[in-house]
Amino acid sequence: MKPSALCLTALLAVPITTTFAAPKGGDWPAWRGPAANGSATTGEFPTRWTPEAAAWKVLLPGNGVSTPIAYRNRVFLTTPVEGEDAVLALDENGKQLWLTRLGAGTPARHRTLASSCNASPVTDGKGIYARFRSGRVAALEMNGRVRWELNLEERYGPEKLYWDSGSSPVLTENHVILSRIHNGESWVAGFDKKTGEQRWLQKRNYPAPAENDNGYATPVFFRHGGRAAFLLWGADRLTAHSAADGALLWSCEGFNPRGMRNWPAIATPVISRGVVVVPVGRDDRAGQARVHGVRLDGSGDVSASQQVWQREDTGVFCCTPVEYQGRVYLLRHRGGVVCLDPATGKTLWEGAFPRSSASFYASPVIANGILYAAREDGTVFAARVTDRFEMLSENPMGERIVASPIPGRDCLLLRGEKHLFCIRAR
Repeated sequence: MKPSALCLTALLAVPITTTFAAPKGGDWPAWRGPAANGSATTGEFPTRWTPEAAAWKVLLPGNGVSTPIAYRNRVFLTTPVEGEDAVLALDENGKQLWLTRLGAGTPARHRTLASSCNASPVTDGKGIYARFRSGRVAALEMNGRVRWELNLEERYGPEKLYWDSGSSPVLTENHVILSRIHNGESWVAGFDKKTGEQRWLQKRNYPAPAENDNGYATPVFFRHGGRAAFLLWGADRLTAHSAADGALLWSCEGFNPRGMRNWPAIATPVISRGVVVVPVGRDDRAGQARVHGVRLDGSGDVSASQQVWQREDTGVFCCTPVEYQGRVYLLRHRGGVVCLDPATGKTLWEGAFPRSSASFYASPVIANGILYAAREDGTVFAARVTDRFEMLSENPMGERIVASPIPGRDCLLLRGEKHLFCIRAR
């Protein structure tokens, strides 16, 4: 089935946050958290629970699959409401603060793994920025008032994907960065956070086998030569761009030398210890999953010089890897867990969650040493992964889960098909 979103430089290349008001403990202001690595290092989090024991549970107005974000005791998520695109804000007790409708949405092509609201919103503490399958991009004030909105489909033409758009917006100090990698004119662009005006656009057109030109991954920030930069994965290419104007810094290819078809870029790369770990191929098909390690320094074509390792015996499909305390964790399509040394690509240990007929589409997170993984059938697993794989619990939530779990303020937030759950340690 097809899908529905470091080494030394001249100085040092490290991941950087996507927000500019310094995140506090419990803040999760973007899809993969404040450091774009899917992990939180502080807080108290649950190890075993039932839906009935949730601190609170909120019935959502529609079946969106986007991952929520959390900022300063508030939770924000995109959701369909009676056929319209909308953004919902809740307080720390699950009480609705506001619901902003933005206009007609576009139904998903994949009715179980996608919705009209696939991309996660992002906040810098001054505004909230959201992208929808309809092509709508909107900036909202923190009180829910619309600052501006635009429609990518109306401005740039239809997005030609096999399935449903999934790349989430990311932020610099001045810009909202959006990528569009599809079977058409592909680009990455920066839009003014205050006005929505396009400030720069860099084309990104590479020849690729069928469906490989479909991109669902989200840009990832790092520093290159002491300056802010970001990575973009898609069309069998990894590219690095200046965060100021999108200018190409380097490109890397060679991830698909046999020209395999139907390898869309779904899982987003993750950075650890000077290396970006790049998921390639698809783990839902035997022998078609890969993972590569690429150093972040260099310029121009770094295909031969910066690829430091590659694996053809493991990988992921939809689940973006997690980085935690210098290690990278892969959640495989049927529940296998692989802990890698990002410097060498070698396996440090392996584990597995119980198998069933259901698979994993939500990306995992690690909160203070506990890995949380949500299976499509609504079962959420917890495992301690600091030194080895230690299964802690299997927690059925009673409804399908495709959105990724997120660590909140001493709690775990789970978005199901119908509800948003807040699970606390006590």
